[in-house]
Amino acid sequence: MEEKKYIQKRRSFIFCPGNRPDMIPKAFSSGADMVCIDLEDAIIPDHKSIARIKTVKAFDNLSIPKGVEILIRINDVNSQDGIEDIEAILNTNITVSGLMLPKIQSVEEIIILENKIKDKNKDLNLHIIIETNRGLEKAWDIAQSSSLIKSLLFGGVDMSADLGCNGDWFSLLYARSKVVHAAAGAGIDSIDVPFLDLGDMEGM
Repeated sequence: MEEKKYIQKRRSFIFCPGNRPDMIPKAFSSGADMVCIDLEDAIIPDHKSIARIKTVKAFDNLSIPKGVEILIRINDVNSQDGIEDIEAILNTNITVSGLMLPKIQSVEEIIILENKIKDKNKDLNLHIIIETNRGLEKAWDIAQSSSLIKSLLFGGVDMSADLGCNGDWFSLLYARSKVVHAAAGAGIDSIDVPFLDLGDMEGM
């Protein structure tokens, strides 16, 4: 009898700031399919180091719920904070499903990180945020660049700033469609921009 292939559900998603480890267990029990601990946008520059330290330490005493995909959104892989995030994660026994990578703009960035992950014998998936005009242009090649990539995410807020347009649906339709096209071509998931209006519970 052929063994059934496990499919990771990615229907719902919640972010948790890395400098608030007390919030991580609450995020785990929220019912979301994916939990992302954020070291990037949720953290001001002066708190990046402490957020990194607190996030890594938090996993010493965390129990990962079955079926929940746990990610860490690191800083830009080309930045000093991003480099230190990668080193901290790869040089510890932290048990996460994968890394979310912001502002990816080239295949080379993925290949370099993939080699680092393999050198450390880590089992980490990659989730790529397409949120710059340059990244959008390379989205197809980026999506195809590594078997570690499990999804492309559309970063609508930064994308609208880079394109100089409003962040409404129609202004970003071409960019959003191109991300979907690239993800489908690679056989991976595409995930839209998070719902940002937290005061609109009915809309969410």
